[in-house]
Amino acid sequence: MKIVIVGGVAGGATAAARIRRNTEKAEIILFEKGDYISYANCGLPYYIGGVIEERERLFVQTPEAFGKRFNIDVRIPSEVTAIDRKQKEVTVRTADGKTYRESYDKLLLSPGASPVRPPLKGIDSEGIFTLRNVNDTDNIKQYVKDKAVHRAVIVGGGFIGLEMAENLVHAGIKVSVVEMADQVMGPIDYSMASLVHEHLQQKGIRLYLKQAVEAFERTSQGIAVRFQSGIQLQVDMVLLSIGVRAETRLASEAGLKLGEMKGIWVNEFLQTSDESVYAVGDAIEYPHPITGKSWLNFLAGPANRQARIVADNIVFGNQVKYEGSIGTSIAKVFDLTVASTGLPAKRLKQMNIAYLSSTTHSASHAGYYPGALQMAVKITYAPTDGKLYGAQIVGFDGVDKRIDEFALIIKQGGTVYDLTRLEHAYAPPFSSAKDPAAIAGYVAGNILSGKMTPLYWRELRDADLSQVSLIDVRTPDEFQLRAIKGAVNIPLDELRRHLDEIPRDKPVWVYCGVGLRGYLASNILKDNGFGEVRNLIGGIKTYTAAVAPVELPSEDEPHHPSPTERKGCTAAEKPATEVIKVNACGVQCPGPILKLKKSMETLQPGQCLEVSATDAGFPRDAEAWCRTTGNRFVDKTETNGIYRVRIEKTTVLSEKTTKPLE
Repeated sequence: MKIVIVGGVAGGATAAARIRRNTEKAEIILFEKGDYISYANCGLPYYIGGVIEERERLFVQTPEAFGKRFNIDVRIPSEVTAIDRKQKEVTVRTADGKTYRESYDKLLLSPGASPVRPPLKGIDSEGIFTLRNVNDTDNIKQYVKDKAVHRAVIVGGGFIGLEMAENLVHAGIKVSVVEMADQVMGPIDYSMASLVHEHLQQKGIRLYLKQAVEAFERTSQGIAVRFQSGIQLQVDMVLLSIGVRAETRLASEAGLKLGEMKGIWVNEFLQTSDESVYAVGDAIEYPHPITGKSWLNFLAGPANRQARIVADNIVFGNQVKYEGSIGTSIAKVFDLTVASTGLPAKRLKQMNIAYLSSTTHSASHAGYYPGALQMAVKITYAPTDGKLYGAQIVGFDGVDKRIDEFALIIKQGGTVYDLTRLEHAYAPPFSSAKDPAAIAGYVAGNILSGKMTPLYWRELRDADLSQVSLIDVRTPDEFQLRAIKGAVNIPLDELRRHLDEIPRDKPVWVYCGVGLRGYLASNILKDNGFGEVRNLIGGIKTYTAAVAPVELPSEDEPHHPSPTERKGCTAAEKPATEVIKVNACGVQCPGPILKLKKSMETLQPGQCLEVSATDAGFPRDAEAWCRTTGNRFVDKTETNGIYRVRIEKTTVLSEKTTKPLE
């Protein structure tokens, strides 16, 4: 049997090796139009940024070594330009422009996807790049070196765009990200993306959300990037990360069936409309396991799984069925890890699928063990039986482990109750006795059973609060720092003594820091005869991030001082002994701010306090505390999920009114 494979990266190379492992009798020819096969496509941004120092480490196999080990005829650079299905032949064009025809018994298509380049004025100017292959990487790397790039614009705030933003910053470049949508990271919901917005801005990234690029113009100073809104940026380099489209030209011209999403149609055996032709990878579309509707999935993991399945089906006949992909993805965005699997709330809403959601905030491991870092977890599920639809996590440590657990439950058709039955390996350095995945399941179960009625951040933002009683059940210190406008502070531990002060003729909405105390308060209120009681999901932590506006950057470039550039506590240089350090890492709210307050009480005017915490909202709370007390907020830094603030104690200790959230 003679097998021809078109495309030699993830799907094609994997299938070729698997076919050879299945049989020594097949003749295998692998065509790749580029110069390389089986390379680490997902590692390209990190080579540009210098995280991966050696270019050779990007290559899993060279064409020569791969061909020799698996007895495969690897032909590079050779582009398959046409398929003659009747004659069972492909037309091949070599690097020197010559063409020839090659016959096949079975044909596997793995052409991948190509970057989107919209027809904008000036888009072909020097210094405008896409990133899809090794040649793109080499060109960008060389351009950065030769042109001494200092400023760059990334058009598109998806996974690759943000990975490139981080790596260009590592290369010493000031980066602006332009995104047409109101958020970065399209696969996750806005409330989760807002946490990413905050982190990007902390790292000095200039965010231009809800902005569309109109044109590019090469000038004597570099590249002028013009927005439809009239904004213009002058930069040295542009990276287009708008997205990719399935490479289906070859299949379409051969008369193979395309699906409703314009990808190559395949059946459950990954066989096209021609029984002799199979297809895998970015170019195919396949029904989503949850919705049953076709979709395009541009991820390396599913491509490799498809390749293994199709190799078995080509050699042994159609025996292995492909189960489909739910789209599990993860990205490193500076110190944050952002992950998603299944269907987010916005997609469920678009598809008119009824759902519920819940957001929880947990530590990566036991809070009392050093190094515990926060993660926000949002899950979506069916309101009837709790079938798990999707999960999103934004955090610093342990995100990959949890998103894989959620993905496993979703692919098995499981429910939120299965999350509570997962048996976790527990020791303080690795998890908590109640793991973040289990906590998400418990909260969802409480909502489904009616034990807790959720209040979502958009509902609170858009509500007429004169029609409800909004109760903040946090401590007075927390309430004084920051509260939601219109709220009344009744701390949880004092709630039972103040029930008579809460009107019973209108709904009662409660909130706390992350949702736990609000849940406990709602139980107290319900059991004491209050009717409609709702708890703010994710607490004020989620609400604050979600309602915070992402302002357009000012014309002046921001400067974020490095730890070595931080100014002292006063104009004069202070000796190190006068900087008192306090560790509040892993402490749940309101712990960090209470530690700050108690520590400041022991200081003399002029002394400086440095507090470390793992709560991303802590610097904001610390600034608010300084405003209310008159102490001087000196600076803030963040490294690997640890937030440090420095505050100078002053002689002014006046108490001011709370600054509410608008």
